Amino acid sequence: MSFFFKKADRILKRAEFVELSEIGRKVHTELFLALVAPGRTDRWRLGVTVSRRVGGAVQRTRIKRLVREFFRLHRHLLKGQFDINVIAKPAVADRPNPAVYLALQELFEKVSRQIDR
Repeated sequence: MSFFFKKADRILKRAEFVELSEIGRKVHTELFLALVAPGRTDRWRLGVTVSRRVGGAVQRTRIKRLVREFFRLHRHLLKGQFDINVIAKPAVADRPNPAVYLALQELFEKVSRQIDR
């Protein structure tokens, strides 16, 4: 089991983000929105979107780092091969790290239930 987060594990191109927003299923929580669609590769891939409405550069970078770290440590629990774009809502900026981790756990549990359908 590898806990690395390589370039191949990321959604990087704008066209992939746009395609994911068009065909992906939406999963909402209080702090995050996830767009999930079947992936083209043999692994889960992650994209993270944090707009300027969420906060300054420091806050946006912190949120992206937390999402990537959570994904890196928990992706082995996810089944299949999907692409997921995690979009932060503005309310996440005020929350401490443990609260963000709990919200991400809730989000990924909801995503797993959506996929199992």
